[in-house]
Amino acid sequence: MGRWLSPARLAAAGAILLVAVFAYMVTQKSDKLLEVPDKPHSLNGIVSVPGTTRRQDGGGVYYVDVVIQKASLLQAAFKTFRPEGADLIPQAAFVPSGLSYSQQLKVDQETMKVSQKKASVVALRALGLRFPAREGGVRVAAINSGSRARGLLRPDDIVVAADGGKVATRLDLFNALRRHRPGDIVPLTVLRGAKRLRFRVRTIADDIDPRRALIGFAPIEVVNARLPFPVRFDLGRDVGGPSAGLAFALEVLEQRGRDVDYGLRVAATGEIQLDGTVTSIGGVKQKTIGARKAHVDAFLVPVDGDNARDAKRYARGLRIVPVKNFQQALRALATLPRKS
Repeated sequence: MGRWLSPARLAAAGAILLVAVFAYMVTQKSDKLLEVPDKPHSLNGIVSVPGTTRRQDGGGVYYVDVVIQKASLLQAAFKTFRPEGADLIPQAAFVPSGLSYSQQLKVDQETMKVSQKKASVVALRALGLRFPAREGGVRVAAINSGSRARGLLRPDDIVVAADGGKVATRLDLFNALRRHRPGDIVPLTVLRGAKRLRFRVRTIADDIDPRRALIGFAPIEVVNARLPFPVRFDLGRDVGGPSAGLAFALEVLEQRGRDVDYGLRVAATGEIQLDGTVTSIGGVKQKTIGARKAHVDAFLVPVDGDNARDAKRYARGLRIVPVKNFQQALRALATLPRKS
């Protein structure tokens, strides 16, 4: 018995147990997610328009995204085992209650398609082209499991009014709900096919900010535009969200022969609106780190939401260019120092 419990055998058993626990924590996923920096991606060859005349001057426009991945038990417990620049976030911060991970990815991909349409409109109008384009409300992509709108709203309904005010964009809906507390009843007007319907929906609390009132559905903006010619985007990878809108718009101009990068490698992030305004995005820390590690010459970041200020905290020598709108972004690029 004494030989069986010798110090050497106890140490060996302890080591085996530690290895087994470590292996388990590495391979098993937690209920948390990681936001991880990704490298910038060139848009050359991804955006195509008729009559492309892009200059080959060594420059380029790049979009920057964030990789969302499930954290292992080990990564959730110990920061040391997370990738550089990664942040641990609750799943509710990315996937609303009642939606699956795959459903949210699909919503993000649809949101990116809307951002591509907006970017095309803004860029072509900057070239002096005139054509009809307007926001047409907020489409219901999916309804949260805890939403009081279940049984009232349906997927593909389009919300066009809330609390007595017009809803053309997600921001309009957000502003209407900002006046309310969770549990308040909010009147909604929706389009369902050819029908115009009215509902009174009791709001619910946001999972992340319990003081914020929500209807409880995944909103996707409706943009009605008749472009003078097709603008195509082929990213060739699963990526979603609206944050590449500014980069898309810049690349459309490049493809139509306007030099916007001036031979520089320019990364850009920011959601673009039909009026050219550039609005805030998430994952600024990770996007800045990704741009910095790729040694781009400049990184365009929205002023909105303090995005640019936050980016400067992680720049470490990377040139951060704060932007408020598309025209300002073009002017800023025109004044950047050129490569010798």
